[in-house]
Amino acid sequence: MSLKERINEDMKAAMRAKESAKLSAIRLLLAALKQKEVDERVTLDDAAVVAIIDKLLKQRRDSVAQYEAAKREDLAAAERFEIEVLSAYMPAGLTDAEIDAAIAKAIADTGATGPADMGKLMAALKPALAGRADMTAVSGKVKAALAK
Repeated sequence: MSLKERINEDMKAAMRAKESAKLSAIRLLLAALKQKEVDERVTLDDAAVVAIIDKLLKQRRDSVAQYEAAKREDLAAAERFEIEVLSAYMPAGLTDAEIDAAIAKAIADTGATGPADMGKLMAALKPALAGRADMTAVSGKVKAALAK
């Protein structure tokens, strides 16, 4: 079963169980998937679905930070619930050791030597780590590795 099919099945289950908050979050995800398919006239594979979910998660995290800064805990809690629902569809995350090993391998493969090679290194890492690691944290680790 593809990831998109699993999301559709979860939507049906949420409808049957009358879980309105979960249903709303899943419908939001399905709308984003459908929008991408219609805009680009493609059928999304699992990697594209994960990329969209990752983008939605990033938006939700930004919203939580803004709501907390504005002292709107009710809205922040709703966004956190959506993060929880969307995170269930993401692949298992990588450990710090696995991320460090991927960075070391990419440095060896690309021959990166200093901070000027940061873009080249991130371009090599992104396909392997996207959706499985926070790319902002990976960027920080790459910067530290290149500074040595």
